[in-house]
Amino acid sequence: MDCRVKPGNDEMGVISYITRIMLTGDEIERYKRQLVLKEIGGEGQQRLKDAKVLVIGAGGLGSPLLIYLAAAGLGQIGIIDNDRVSLDNLQRQIVHDTASVGAYKTKSAAKSIERLNPHVETRLYTTRLQPENAVEIVSQYDIVADGSDNFTTRYLVNDACFFAKRPLVSAAVGPFDGYLTTIRGYERDAGGDPRPNYRCLFPEAPPPGTVAPCSEAGILGAVAGVMGTLQTVEVVKELLSIRESLVGRLLLYDAPQARFSTLTYAWDPENPLSGRSPRFHDLSHHREAMAYASS
Repeated sequence: MDCRVKPGNDEMGVISYITRIMLTGDEIERYKRQLVLKEIGGEGQQRLKDAKVLVIGAGGLGSPLLIYLAAAGLGQIGIIDNDRVSLDNLQRQIVHDTASVGAYKTKSAAKSIERLNPHVETRLYTTRLQPENAVEIVSQYDIVADGSDNFTTRYLVNDACFFAKRPLVSAAVGPFDGYLTTIRGYERDAGGDPRPNYRCLFPEAPPPGTVAPCSEAGILGAVAGVMGTLQTVEVVKELLSIRESLVGRLLLYDAPQARFSTLTYAWDPENPLSGRSPRFHDLSHHREAMAYASS
């Protein structure tokens, strides 16, 4: 069905004349607040419908990500998480509910997405991302949003996106703060240097035990909501090439001070992944780190 919306029909009349767009009447009604945006319009909405996004983690960050990606009309969302819903998750992991306690997070999240928007297809990976499967999985998607809660997975996702040549929107949260950046480390800038990746920003993970997990440090649930929602915005911006990207920029959120700030970071020539003398040519270097994290 080629849905063409003609001007002059009150609210829908401000939507630009849509050609070559395979949106149903229900979808046009559902997304009309986006269709009227000149940055999106009919063509942009179709691009969202055609897009495939992989979300790493269906937890505090993944919850608002999944909800708002589905609400925005993303065509296919992959969800990777091997954990089950627990009662103490629900204070921040709003894609789940009390009835889903004990269920796999992937399946619980997929049910929430289905209830919200039946036009969205979900693909579930109820497993951990591993060096053996990461590039294969990542390569099936247009963009990756990392909402994982540990450095081992963040480095693995970064490296997998580098080898698969996929953009990555990465976020993390603390008790009252968070950060967000977009990574296209496989590209080069106008000067011919590689664009920075996660290893340029954080060359090494902090020593074990120096960063307390959420279960020990605590977290204000809404902080994860803020960062996950911002992450969704950046995913949509990347898919539609809307204005300025967060590539090479780190957005910081300080909840107690109600303050956002932005830092710039650059390519590190000593980066073992993309530096002048790279040492990493595949994901085999992650096997030891993953084994240690599992022990």
